[in-house]
Order: sequence, then structure tokens, then C-alpha cells
Amino acid sequence: LEEAAIIDGATEPYVLFKIILPISLPAIATIGLFYAVGHWNSYFTPLIYLNSRKKWPLQVILREILFESTESMRTMGEATELQKSAIGPQLKMATVIVTIIPITLVYPFLQKHFTKGVLIGAIKA
Repeated sequence: LEEAAIIDGATEPYVLFKIILPISLPAIATIGLFYAVGHWNSYFTPLIYLNSRKKWPLQVILREILFESTESMRTMGEATELQKSAIGPQLKMATVIVTIIPITLVYPFLQKHFTKGVLIGAIKA
């Protein structure tokens, strides 16, 4: 496609923006989504570099909540094992929901690029 466009008289910027970039958008959207999810789920890097608890991202705060709840369940003396086991999974599920909501809100906007990329790369009869 690139050579055909150049033969037809297209300039380099035109080839880049009108031919190469539209074909590459699905790959760029996929890489961007993977990067965003990886960055969103990262908790160790901010834990190392940020000294102030006020600047911690959501993932580090949720991790601390889970650790504090686990520690408090260990120190519960009079609570029964049934009560202790009921709190843990519910809190874990709640933190998972809080974690996936932003990615779930972003994904539909990028999904059109994924399906477009599949259709462009498909074999046509």
C-alpha cells in the first residue's frame, strides 16, 4: 500500500497519516490498553517511591486495607472462625470490584479499534 501510494504521488506525511496510522490503530489501542492495565494494577512502584501516604494511588490503599483487615482478623480473640471467614472474602471481592470499575469504563471506547483491527486483517472472499 505504501509503495502504491508513493507511486500515485502521495507525500511521506500523507502516507503516514492516511495509510499506515489507520492500519496500526488497533495495535496501538491494544498496546495502550495493556500498558494502562499494567500501570493501573501496579502497587509496588508507588510503594517504593512515594513516602507520603496522601500521595498513594488507589491500588496501594486497597492493598493496605486488605493487609489491615487480615491482621485485625488474626487478632480477633472472641470472634468465631465462621465470622472471621465471612469478612475476608467479602472484603476481597469489594476491592476487586473497586479495582476493575475504571478499566471496565475505558474498555468500551477502545473495543471498536479491536474489532476494526480484526476486520481489517481478515481474509476476504
